Amino acid sequence: MTQTRIYIPLNAAGVRRLASERQLGDSQVHAFAVTGRIERADPTGDEEAWEYAALTEAVEAAGVLRPGRGKRVVAAADVDPTWVQEGGESPAAVLVQSAIPLSLVVSFHVDESADDEGMADLLWYDATELEELLRLV
Repeated sequence: MTQTRIYIPLNAAGVRRLASERQLGDSQVHAFAVTGRIERADPTGDEEAWEYAALTEAVEAAGVLRPGRGKRVVAAADVDPTWVQEGGESPAAVLVQSAIPLSLVVSFHVDESADDEGMADLLWYDATELEELLRLV
């Protein structure tokens, strides 16, 4: 079965909510993914470059969500492609037409420190490390 990788920007409160509710969102979730707009913007790119572009947009969106000097957090999930609708201001913006169960989350990307702004200092955590992530944020 084909899946679509999506990136969901979070803040510390969103991580805590995911841990307690075991899902992201209710009926719709704003996220980022490889879209036709991303592919057209970089026609010589490959899947890895397009995924990085989508992740970058999600990290930037997470920066807007963080209060003060909080860490940026992005959850990556693999969802049914029929749930994903392209659209939004940014090229990678999508709307997911379903809550996203924790079981579909595959990883987290989080700043090493609260001062981080770029992509170089992002740490990767497996979805099974949610408890560790809670301690970090």
